[in-house]
Amino acid sequence: MKKFLKQWVPSIAIGIILSLFIRSYVAEAMRVPTDSMVPTIKVDDRLLVEKMLWLTTLKHGDIVVFNPPVAGDEQKKYVKRLMGLPGDTIEIKDGALFRNGEKIDEPYLKETMNYTFGPVTVPEEHYFFLGDNRNISYDAHLWETPFVAKDKLIGKVVADVNDLF
Repeated sequence: MKKFLKQWVPSIAIGIILSLFIRSYVAEAMRVPTDSMVPTIKVDDRLLVEKMLWLTTLKHGDIVVFNPPVAGDEQKKYVKRLMGLPGDTIEIKDGALFRNGEKIDEPYLKETMNYTFGPVTVPEEHYFFLGDNRNISYDAHLWETPFVAKDKLIGKVVADVNDLF
């Protein structure tokens, strides 16, 4: 028994430590509980989220997981599309999104937006996110503070695991 413990306990401990490290700082699988990103991501889809944001350059259109600036939901994880980087001016009018005065082509949307918003300018160290199912998505156009601070970002979605199998 002693030989067994000496042999296996260190390996199991190392495995657990590595697993916790990878899940906390490198990548994590997450499940999507809502339909705010339909049709791109469906309810109960599992996503692989890369958490090493210091190695990543975020760009318009990336799908990102973050803690929202919503009272009572600060610890929840939201999944939305990055529509505004620091310094961008965002406006929604006539069913379309305008970034810095330019109409953005968004073929991934479920339907055209039936609301107006902005214009707003994204502050430094903040981002602006919207869901793909815009008319029902609880996202920046409805939040009291429509911007997500850089330190609230969790990671960038690199794969929908359901699409891999």
